[in-house]
Amino acid sequence: MNPVSVKDLVSPEEWQARVNLAAAYRLVALFGWDDLVFTHISFRLPGPDHHFLINPYGMLFEEITASSLVKIDLQGNKVEDSPWPVNPAGFTIHSAVHAAREDALCVMHTHSINGVAVSAQQGGVLPLSQQSLFVLSSLGYHDYEGVALNEAEKPRLVSDLGANNFLMLRNHGLLTVGPTVADAFLFMYLFEACCMIQVRAQSGGGALVPVHQAIVDGIQAQAAVVTKGLGGGLVWPGLLRRLDRRYPGYDA
Repeated sequence: MNPVSVKDLVSPEEWQARVNLAAAYRLVALFGWDDLVFTHISFRLPGPDHHFLINPYGMLFEEITASSLVKIDLQGNKVEDSPWPVNPAGFTIHSAVHAAREDALCVMHTHSINGVAVSAQQGGVLPLSQQSLFVLSSLGYHDYEGVALNEAEKPRLVSDLGANNFLMLRNHGLLTVGPTVADAFLFMYLFEACCMIQVRAQSGGGALVPVHQAIVDGIQAQAAVVTKGLGGGLVWPGLLRRLDRRYPGYDA
């Protein structure tokens, strides 16, 4: 008798969420933003219990599949059996955001080299590129308090995120939230790109030309036009096609 698959045990909605989240993990690996096994992406499932999916701690991002994702509650308890543990720091950060932001169904956190470099700069993100403008229009900062294991840090992290889609974790990395996996991924792409551009621009040693604040203030309306109102949904199908060519099997 064939073993029962995870797909057979969950709703179609949960399975689709699992596929998209597994794809996001593999895309993070493909783009080179992974930090071995030490960062995390989560997705909150529909329902009043705020159960969410997160990575099996110890599995490389390029190995993660829809079936291997771990379902936990806001207290960090596994809702379903899994042989894998959960990153305790990942649980602290993600449970805090999922409990506070009903709209933040996906939470993505990275330790990318460029992101950490800019997070260590006193000025943070500077208005030096088109990519940076989207970030600056919805950006918060959270001061470093050590590895995120302390429950007491949660309200401060949530307060610093506020209603924003981007959060720079000082001396630590980047965090984005979105109503879909596709949106959170697009936000992270922009966040990482603006940090990479900033570090490279600064390395040139010359005077930098900032974008005027009035342009920053109007960028949200322009973003809606550029993405045809689809947000991350505009690029997500193409990203999945790239995964199918490079890292197939995420939907297993």
